[in-house]
Amino acid sequence: MSALSDPEIRAALTELPGWTHFGDALHKEFRFRGFRAAIAFINRVAEEAIAAAHHPDIENHDGRVILSLTTHGEGGVTRTDLDLARAIERVAEPPDA
Repeated sequence: MSALSDPEIRAALTELPGWTHFGDALHKEFRFRGFRAAIAFINRVAEEAIAAAHHPDIENHDGRVILSLTTHGEGGVTRTDLDLARAIERVAEPPDA
């Protein structure tokens, strides 16, 4: 699977509110009321990532979870990253949950 072009990524991001593209990855920050809610979200993301056999970079900062998606072997964003972003959106709780 090859990396997508910038126009292809921009078009796909119109369906993924809050996700941004910079560098060679997609990024989004999610906010939660506390550590437990953030970890519960990370666990849901992990299940989606395992099912997709595609793993995001995850940062957890006291209720803020930052996800970055890229396909390292392709040097950028692929359809696999977009599919995982969509799956993550399906398991995300509303902001400040």
